[in-house]
Amino acid sequence: MAGGLFSLMHCLTIDAVSFSYIRTIPILREVSCSVQRGEFLSLVGPNGSGKTTLLRLLDRIFLPDIGRILLGDKPIVKFSRAELARRIAFVPQDGGIQFPFTVFEIVLMGRSPHTRGMAFENAHDRAIASEMMEKTDISHLANQPITKLSGGERQRALIARALAQQPEVLLLDEPNAHLDVSHLMDIFRLIKRLNTESGLTVVSVSHDLNLAASYSDRVAMLKSGSLAALGTPEEVLTEQCIRDVFQAEVLVDRHPSHHGPRITLKT
Repeated sequence: MAGGLFSLMHCLTIDAVSFSYIRTIPILREVSCSVQRGEFLSLVGPNGSGKTTLLRLLDRIFLPDIGRILLGDKPIVKFSRAELARRIAFVPQDGGIQFPFTVFEIVLMGRSPHTRGMAFENAHDRAIASEMMEKTDISHLANQPITKLSGGERQRALIARALAQQPEVLLLDEPNAHLDVSHLMDIFRLIKRLNTESGLTVVSVSHDLNLAASYSDRVAMLKSGSLAALGTPEEVLTEQCIRDVFQAEVLVDRHPSHHGPRITLKT
């Protein structure tokens, strides 16, 4: 396939990637997967299956031991850190922010990849930060220290910061962590809207299989560091596949609203 066509079709390519924190204990084993531009891909699997590690590899926090990751048709190791940050934004489970920056300062940090040299953020950057705070329902917290926020409020601030980067790819590590039901639905509707209307590519780790079924175009299921299944929610979130990977007995039927899979634990 010609390089130009390849880059148009695929946003991210994971090519036979293996990774270990300790050489004798592999975390990921020859994982291969492509993510199309404008796709919403959910990563699911049991604890310890390598989901968060894969996200960190996609953001080049870690480098693969074996294999390669491409953004378009260019290996991500060839991008400068600032260039990659203009293309990919990563929302961790916990930002680990200990200094009492205000919420506005935190969100405005998302604009730093777009500044040049020692330049400060301008009015355009501040307007984007304000817009993303409004979209994530944290405008009223703009002057509050992030260290004083609840877990859910901090999570929304980190999502707003990532959206302020205006990335092509958004990586989310359990974005539903700490969010109440109302804000959970608001955030996922926002991300899905950006995904649908703006072509934002989304790769999201989720322990909630029903959430993955509701919003994903495709689901990648990991087991013990290997790719156990990849396909549409209907193809992957089956009773047999969930039984094999999660060792759980479930009932899968159709959701009355979106008509995708609905997973219920058998009692």
